[in-house]
Amino acid sequence: MTLKNNLGIALTPREIEAALRESEQQLRWLASIIDSSDDAIVSKNLDGVISSWNNGAQRVFGYSANEAIGQPITLVIPQDRQSEEREILTRIRRGERVDHFETVRQRKDGTLIVVSLTVSPVKDENGKIVGASKIARDITEQKKNQELIVTLAREAEHRSKNLLANAMATVNLSQSDSPEGLKEVIGGRIQALANVCSLFAETRWIGAEVSAIVTQELAPYSDGKRTVIDGPQTLLAPDAAQAIAVALHELATNAAKYGALSTPDGHVRLEWSHAAAGPLRLRWMETGGPVAQEPTRTGFGTRIVEQMIVQQKGQVRFDWRQEGLFCEITLPV
Repeated sequence: MTLKNNLGIALTPREIEAALRESEQQLRWLASIIDSSDDAIVSKNLDGVISSWNNGAQRVFGYSANEAIGQPITLVIPQDRQSEEREILTRIRRGERVDHFETVRQRKDGTLIVVSLTVSPVKDENGKIVGASKIARDITEQKKNQELIVTLAREAEHRSKNLLANAMATVNLSQSDSPEGLKEVIGGRIQALANVCSLFAETRWIGAEVSAIVTQELAPYSDGKRTVIDGPQTLLAPDAAQAIAVALHELATNAAKYGALSTPDGHVRLEWSHAAAGPLRLRWMETGGPVAQEPTRTGFGTRIVEQMIVQQKGQVRFDWRQEGLFCEITLPV
C-alpha cells in the first residue's frame, strides 16, 4: 500500500519515516500529559472493565495500574451507587457524553470521596463505539469548603441579626434630658457591643472570655488600684457575651457618675464563678463611694441591664447597701 499526503501525492520512504517519528512523538507527548495529570484518567470497555489507568487514578483511588486494569470499574463505586455505572454505560452506548457529574466514589482504603466525572465514548477506526474514557476529579475538599462557606454565611447572618436586635433594644431603651446626652448614652452602649465583637474576631466568633470582656469594659476606670477582678476562665457564647458587655458598661458608667468610681477613694470589685454544668454567677461590689440609695423608680440603665440578661434567660439582683451598690447576675452558659 502506498502512503499519500493530504494532497494525494505519494510519500517517499524518508517522508514516511519522518511522519512515523512525528506520530510517535505526539503519542509519547499525549501519554506524558495523561500520566502527569492530577485527575484520574481511565478507559474501559462497554462491559465496564478497566483497560487503562493513569498515575492520577492511582493517587485519587489508591489502586495501582496493575491492581486496577482488568477489573470492573465498580471496584471504586460504593455499593449503594452501583446503578450509576449501568446508567452511564447505557448513555455511552447511545453515543452520549456525561459532563461534570458529581457523585461519590470509594478509595482502596474504604474512604469515600466526592468526584466530578466526565465520561466520553471511545470509537474505533470505523466509528463504532467500543468503550469509554473517564476523567474523575477529586473535589472532596472543594465541597467541604463550599459547605463551610454556607455554614459561616448562615452564622454571620444570625450573629448580625442578633447584634442589630441588641443595638435596636439599646436605642429604644435609651433616654436623656438633651439630644447631646442621648447621643452620648447610645454611643457608649453601641461601643460596648462593638468592643465585644472585636473579641469574637479573635476566636472566629466562638465567643469571648469573661475576663477579656471585664478588662475591656473597666479599662477607662482601671489604674491598678480602684478596680479588682477575680474569676476563672469562662468562655461565653456571642449572645451571652454581648449581654454581659452591655450590663458591665451600664454598671461602670453608673459607678463613674454616681457610685464608687465617682470619688477618689471608691473601689469596685468584680468576681465571678462557674461550676461545672452550672450557671455563671457574676458579682459587682462597690465600696468607698457615696451611700447607695435604692431609686424610687427603675432607671434606664437598670432596665437595660435587666432586659439584656433576661433575654438570655438569666437573672439580675440589685442591692443598694450602705457601703455601695451590689449587683449579682446569674446567667446560663
